[in-house]
Amino acid sequence: MLHDARPHPPRRPGRPRLRRPKATLASLSTLAAGGLIAVAFAGCGIVGPGPVDTTGATPFDEPLAIPPLAESHVAADGTRVFALDARAGATEFTAGVESDTWGFNGGYLGPTLVADRGEQVRIDVTNSLETATTVHWHGMHLPAAMDGGPHQMVEPDASWSPAWRIDQPAATLWYHPHPHGETESHVARGLAGLFLLHDEAERALGLPGEYGVDDVPVIVQDAGFSRDGEREDPQRGYAGGLGDELIVNGTRHPYFDVTDALVRLRLLNASTARTYAFTWSDGRPIELIATDGGLLEASVALDHVRLSPGERAEVLVRMTPGETVMLQSRMTPEIAGLVPAVAATNGGTDAFDVLELRAAGDLEPGASVPARLVEIVDFDAADVATTRHFELGDGFEINGEAMDPGRIDETVTVNTLERWIVENRNAVPHSFHVHDVQFRVASIDGAPPPPEMAGWKDTIFTEPETTYELLMRFDDYADPSTPYMYHCHLLWHEDQGMMGQFAVVEPGQRATMSEGTHHEH
Repeated sequence: MLHDARPHPPRRPGRPRLRRPKATLASLSTLAAGGLIAVAFAGCGIVGPGPVDTTGATPFDEPLAIPPLAESHVAADGTRVFALDARAGATEFTAGVESDTWGFNGGYLGPTLVADRGEQVRIDVTNSLETATTVHWHGMHLPAAMDGGPHQMVEPDASWSPAWRIDQPAATLWYHPHPHGETESHVARGLAGLFLLHDEAERALGLPGEYGVDDVPVIVQDAGFSRDGEREDPQRGYAGGLGDELIVNGTRHPYFDVTDALVRLRLLNASTARTYAFTWSDGRPIELIATDGGLLEASVALDHVRLSPGERAEVLVRMTPGETVMLQSRMTPEIAGLVPAVAATNGGTDAFDVLELRAAGDLEPGASVPARLVEIVDFDAADVATTRHFELGDGFEINGEAMDPGRIDETVTVNTLERWIVENRNAVPHSFHVHDVQFRVASIDGAPPPPEMAGWKDTIFTEPETTYELLMRFDDYADPSTPYMYHCHLLWHEDQGMMGQFAVVEPGQRATMSEGTHHEH
């Protein structure tokens, strides 16, 4: 079980970004910021872990486990019905050594749910744990009452059956618990799984699509292990619990036998705090084709793909017969946007071997990837009805307030386009996740986003001293009595209160819960 450490938050150091220096006085504060932050963390009981580098340290000799596809049936009314049972179990991450874990329909993680756009789905959720939990459908567009946030708790021995119509493009989504104050613990124990959406446009592209063969789930988590191989609590930095080893789909030191020349990897950062910079060991470009909410307009060749907790990416890799290549994560302070002292204690200088790909001597030929994947229609900024501002604090607050389950912080009118300005004014890491909608990143510090952030997103890593302009449209699902969430997806931060609530209402309607002071901007 993870320690529920709740130290007093550090005070904001007030440091400008190194890559964008400001006035002389601010620059003087920059020189001391790294040391001051480290001292502040230590004074609050946070002594972050030191740098980790596991590259080349261990043979990768365990076959990658592939989460099973979730069974389903189609009811008489045409609804596709799945069943998930949250339960306690035991998992052998090391042969012969059991660790206490939680999972859906098994001892660790959960099955992969698959549905098509346009399908009506229902998921019968049973809670066989001894504590209440929830199941949130991360990245899904759906009614607030089906979202699985902290207002939809499932008590022990109880059940919940959310139902909705899939109405969004093909994408790699996921599901995980969302109990207020306990999300980090529930996810770290193993409650998580993938939810894959398909549509006609994606299927027509001829991308690798045979699950577990050339279309491979890669659920990445960090963990700590004892000398005997039992999973144990990781050390905590400001970002949260940071393990010194990675597991993929619950497998330590995994390899995957490749039988096709073109492979699609669906990367999910299911860690609670750690941000990754995925790259290849031989320096080849990493080919990105999709982000959180679906396909990009065209593939993008990158040095690395940065994913903070909750973010997803789909990448392609071409293999030649007999070759071996290692998927790695190599973070640097520059990639993390952190000063070295903060980066070193929050995973920002760590390097890991993640997954070894071993190509067979003969490979099935891989299809060519279309130059154009999908068309993404831009929002017209002239249609923005409301602009809202969100300041991420170093005291685990948003706009100076901690989460209050009885308060609606923002009230959104249905069928409107909104601009959300999200600013991390601190020298420490945060992220930002919005429930219900996929958004577009319109600008970062006033400049257009890089190509890898030009698609649909629901979660972003927010670099220190940086402002993000997000555009999102709330097309439907008005419900004045049930809120959605927005929050930092560093789960310890979320648990400490770095979360707010918004309700979507009809024109002229008000939320029926108590409203905060930020709902009209």
